Amino acid sequence: MPQRPSGSSGSGPRGAGTRREDQRPEEAAPRRGSEEPRRGSTHGTDAPRRGGKPEADPPGERGFGISEARAYTPRGRTVRERTPRTGRTTDPFRPALQVVEGGKPRAPRRPAPEEQPRGGNGRAAAGGTGRAGGNGGRTGGNSRQRAEQPAGRTEAPPRVRRKSTTAAVPAPRKRTTAAKASAAAKRPPAPRKRAPRRPPRLMDQRRRLRLGTVLALTVFATIGIRIVTMQFTESPAFAEKGLQTRLDRVDLPAPRGAIYDRGGAVLAHSVEARYVAVDPELVTDLEKTAAALQPLIAVPKSELIAKMAKRQQPGGGPSRFEYLARGVSIADGQRVEALDLAGIIVDRDERRQVPGQDLAASIIGFTSQDLNGLEGLEARYDDLLRGVDGKRVFEVGQGSLNAEIPGGYNRTTEAQPGSSLQLTIDRDLQYFVQKTLAERMAQAKAYTGAAVVLDVRTGEVLAQASYPTYDAAQPLKSKAEDREDTATSFVVDPGSVHKAITIGAALQEGAVKPTDTFVVGPRVRKGDQWFKDTHTNWTPKRMSIPGILAYSSNVGTIAIADKLGKEKLYEYQKKFGLGTATGVGVPGEASGLLLPPGKWSGSSYGSVPIGHSVAVTPLQMAAAYAAIANDGTWVQPHLVKETIAPDGKRTPTAPPVTRQVLSPENAQTLRQMLEAVTSVEGATGVRAAVDGYRVAGKTGTGSRVVNGQYVSGSVASFVGMAPAENPRYVIAVFAHTPAGGGGEVTAPAFHDMMGYALTHFGVPASSGKPPKFVVYP
Repeated sequence: MPQRPSGSSGSGPRGAGTRREDQRPEEAAPRRGSEEPRRGSTHGTDAPRRGGKPEADPPGERGFGISEARAYTPRGRTVRERTPRTGRTTDPFRPALQVVEGGKPRAPRRPAPEEQPRGGNGRAAAGGTGRAGGNGGRTGGNSRQRAEQPAGRTEAPPRVRRKSTTAAVPAPRKRTTAAKASAAAKRPPAPRKRAPRRPPRLMDQRRRLRLGTVLALTVFATIGIRIVTMQFTESPAFAEKGLQTRLDRVDLPAPRGAIYDRGGAVLAHSVEARYVAVDPELVTDLEKTAAALQPLIAVPKSELIAKMAKRQQPGGGPSRFEYLARGVSIADGQRVEALDLAGIIVDRDERRQVPGQDLAASIIGFTSQDLNGLEGLEARYDDLLRGVDGKRVFEVGQGSLNAEIPGGYNRTTEAQPGSSLQLTIDRDLQYFVQKTLAERMAQAKAYTGAAVVLDVRTGEVLAQASYPTYDAAQPLKSKAEDREDTATSFVVDPGSVHKAITIGAALQEGAVKPTDTFVVGPRVRKGDQWFKDTHTNWTPKRMSIPGILAYSSNVGTIAIADKLGKEKLYEYQKKFGLGTATGVGVPGEASGLLLPPGKWSGSSYGSVPIGHSVAVTPLQMAAAYAAIANDGTWVQPHLVKETIAPDGKRTPTAPPVTRQVLSPENAQTLRQMLEAVTSVEGATGVRAAVDGYRVAGKTGTGSRVVNGQYVSGSVASFVGMAPAENPRYVIAVFAHTPAGGGGEVTAPAFHDMMGYALTHFGVPASSGKPPKFVVYP
């Protein structure tokens, strides 16, 4: 192991034992004990001790520079461990460190700019270890000193600074020869290591701690604010939501209003019933359950099995409720409950009951299983009859305690029953008219028939029958066309019953007088068509107006219409209510159709006056004849007399619309002329006469119009009134038959219906006989 060099102060390249001769006095190192503090010394004024005061160097010790301060050893020795006189380090491990470093003293290191001494020390240059030369002016010299070095001296390359957590003790520098100095100068400088990077901010523990603290405080503050908000501002809403999860509801159905006849007899009403339903998820044995239910609810077994089978709802999820039967009687519902079948539900229901079954079914209509009106007056007045359902909401427990909580939330909204309707229909008269119509239509093999009974003074519909009809208690078992109200939907060419309107308008306008006569031949041409009378063998004769009505002369009626004019005829058609729905209250009422004068063709002058090219309903024609019977005043027909509130208060319906069409005198004259139809021998309507009463009316034969087209067959009709001297009722009968006129098909039906109506309402018989009419003056 090489020995540590001696500490003589001999000269060297940058030796530091003695002061160089060329060094200026002011640059010499200060003496010991000098009052000037030494830079880099721990005893100087720049580095006070713990006591707070600077401490001077002990006597006999030299100061040391920054380069010497780094000469710490791994064993904890300091630079104070020097020889008192030479100032050399007495570190016994220095030779060993020198061997580790390659057996040579460390090359001098060029100081970094930041390591340059601020004022120069000078004292380090006088050190005895030769380290001042290695430091390159770091502690004692400066650039000026280096510039004044002898020319023969070569400065060693800077020493590479080693990275170490502790200061390495540099090896003492030996004096080198010129050759060694030259070789050292040629040696490439060691690469300078970069200073270690400063760690990123987030790797700083203090920064991370501060950031985590801020985030935690922010989260806690947000949660606290939210809790306060929920507690003081949103707590009622959350309490309400929580209550909703514990509430159960039971609907209280509102009883549907009833429908009564004019005397208070029930035509349709609601009764308490039961429904039978199933939860498919709970049924264990389909076959056994269906077999047990079939005889009690009258539903086929195959249908029950299909309804009880498990299925998925359209929106997803299993179906948990399916009706098996609605409107089951209370007794049958109790029998189903007694079976205690898994998955079967029995609860309160309501059923619409129609005591008369098919009685006035076409007028009353029917409802769905949910009691919503679908047809007839049930649909027209559904909002009035239905009422408002009530409900009972109460708090229940959860799980096994799923029962009402005594003293818990409980609120009941009472159901508001629907109002009832009292119709103008008379139940007994309706039954007789409906029965008679069915019998007569069956005899005539008619396709469709209708009959209407009106009170001429009030416009009330006392009976309105249709053929065929259906059972309103089981509406789905009938055909859709059988459920139509024929009196308001049966659109026909009225035929000869229209002649009373033509003659009444001519009398009112003064176009003819009651005593006028007309020459009536076998036929007349209008446009491209011939119009003839039904009595084909007639020769041209003069005929009175009553005779024209009695024998239903087409030629005579056309002659009267020629004097009246098409504009006036059209005007009176509208005044008599043709071409406009009456508004009786039945949904789907047809309005009929009139031919305006501007659209008349040549043949229209012959067809319109006798009731062709005109579309009307039986109810419209009945209202027109009621105007003749009511001294010329047309009264709007109506079916509803009054409404009855749930508390029993009765409210009459709005008064019907009225208008004056004929003067009372002309109306009375026309009524007398119409009596000829039932009293003159051989007249077309003699079969409509009623014993003991004077009857005025008119027969007709027309065609049926369906979707604007005529259909095969003929429409026979008779419209009349009685007693003719003071009419009380008007009855119109229409029938679509394969063949036949009003005199053969509908006049007998009128006879039966009018006879019953007069006796049913106790109308006194006529005091006199009908007048004698002169047909051929």
